[in-house]
Amino acid sequence: MARWIGAVLLACFAGPASLGSTSAAESPWPAFGHDPSNRNFSDLTQIDRDTVGRLRPAWIFQTGITGYFQAQPVMVDGTLFVSTTQNNVAALDAKTGKPVWTYTHKPRTEKIFGPPSNRGVAVSGGLVFEATMDGRLIALDAKTGRIVWDKEAVRPEEGESETASGLAATLGGKPVQGSSRLGFKMPPLVADGLVIVGVTGAGYGLHIEDEAGGLDGGAVVGIEGGYGRRGWLAAYDAKTGEERWRWYVTPSEGWEGGFVAQTADGTPLHRDIAAEKAAAPANRDAWRVGGGSLWMTPAYDRDLGLIFLGTGNPAPQNFGLSRPGDNLYTMCLVALDVKTGALRWYYQQVPHDEWGYDVAAPPFLLDMPGGAKAVASASKTGWIYVHDRATGTLLARSAPLVDQQNLFAPPTPQGTVVAPGPLGAVSWPPTAYDGRRAYVQVRHGATTYTVKTVPAAAGRPEIRYTETGEAKGEASFSTLTAVDLVDGGRIAWSVRSGSRLSGGTLATAGGLVFSGEEDGHLDAHDAKDGRILWRFQCGAGISGPAMTYALDGKQYLAVAAGGASFTKASGFGTGDALLVFALPD
Repeated sequence: MARWIGAVLLACFAGPASLGSTSAAESPWPAFGHDPSNRNFSDLTQIDRDTVGRLRPAWIFQTGITGYFQAQPVMVDGTLFVSTTQNNVAALDAKTGKPVWTYTHKPRTEKIFGPPSNRGVAVSGGLVFEATMDGRLIALDAKTGRIVWDKEAVRPEEGESETASGLAATLGGKPVQGSSRLGFKMPPLVADGLVIVGVTGAGYGLHIEDEAGGLDGGAVVGIEGGYGRRGWLAAYDAKTGEERWRWYVTPSEGWEGGFVAQTADGTPLHRDIAAEKAAAPANRDAWRVGGGSLWMTPAYDRDLGLIFLGTGNPAPQNFGLSRPGDNLYTMCLVALDVKTGALRWYYQQVPHDEWGYDVAAPPFLLDMPGGAKAVASASKTGWIYVHDRATGTLLARSAPLVDQQNLFAPPTPQGTVVAPGPLGAVSWPPTAYDGRRAYVQVRHGATTYTVKTVPAAAGRPEIRYTETGEAKGEASFSTLTAVDLVDGGRIAWSVRSGSRLSGGTLATAGGLVFSGEEDGHLDAHDAKDGRILWRFQCGAGISGPAMTYALDGKQYLAVAAGGASFTKASGFGTGDALLVFALPD
């Protein structure tokens, strides 16, 4: 059971600040990404380039549960709502941090996919919605925390196709973790009376642990054969929890696609298409376990009635011969009808992926020069793609965010060095967009993809799989990078960080970009040139996006600091704190 610890008041504020700058008397942060555009941008200006140096902690709430604190809080009607690892939820007075209520989650199974992280809740119509790692969608009363309805959407272990214990001995005695179990990580989207959420774990498979930190630093095992699950996104009635529609990432017809030789934007894929076509008759049903996790909250265009979401890698991960073809609709940005879940269009960034380049970051909406309504997607491959919202037509592709090396070169028994690797250029953390520039946390580095074989033994055929590991001698670092999407996607500036960046970015009309580091620093950068104007040591790695809101004329900034396995392995501790900052009176 969670050990909820109340807010610690570090500074007392008697009333509204009078700082001579513009600040709304009350400005909520009502949803993940701030609003359905997913821009992670606020027009508040009280905290700006001139005042940010005086920013101080206002209060801290300690959850009592350390690690994997990836959630972005939501603020509605003076109450801050935040979920934690292990799917607990707290409602806090947004001015003081005093707990209003807490919900302690009681999972129905311990068999979940990966670490027990949660990335946030949704609040609408007096209800707080949370999607959990044990496959449930829960509605809580926003005033009391009472459970209004509790829907079991999926049992994580149901249909499980592989287990760690069954392969550990086969793979040289290395400790193995993970399996294709389904659960939820993303903050739900509430749209048109529906709560919309998608599953993770469909194509992730098994991982070998190592000292670099398990899932983030360990080797990926893409086992040849039918190891995986079928990803899906579903919509539930916000009042009752009844399922209204479900869209499966892998279709029963047409998932092989056209066996294309290059990406839609013209980059060669280096595929052995003849070998794939030869293997196709024996693998007609590969779509049934074809993967396609859904990592983050869709963006939503009310006028078009469309939601936009990214899909994950196919299964088996990093080994493609047992899933011939393009593996639709994995590795795609897709548009779905919000009322029915019908597919309107798709753009596949990486057909027949063998590198783990999930379309993981949440898409965001923007208006292009000339008035085109667009949706953008920051990619693991190292570009930001911009599409027409109605048709999916590619309008622009940014300059590369990283140095790309051997992009789309297939894994080999000798080892193929490719950059970027499966952690991206840009992974799941959200991108902030201020109307001109996108601010992205970018990981630089190369990965070695090596095909390995376990010889056949009595009663067992030969097993082939692909391992990944950091490429030796290659630099690995993070940058905060600003991309001018109005000016052709050029890189406006890029600033190297002191430690790995994670959690995503927040931009404000005060000319600031907030970004968290794994060493515990929350940094405020000047949006003009990337200079750090302020930083605060939060005591544990930042692994969730910051947000900002205003109450009684005072602007606040909130961020979770909990670290993760990779931060602990790097020498930085884990924590359990939600920190809220404001300017002193």
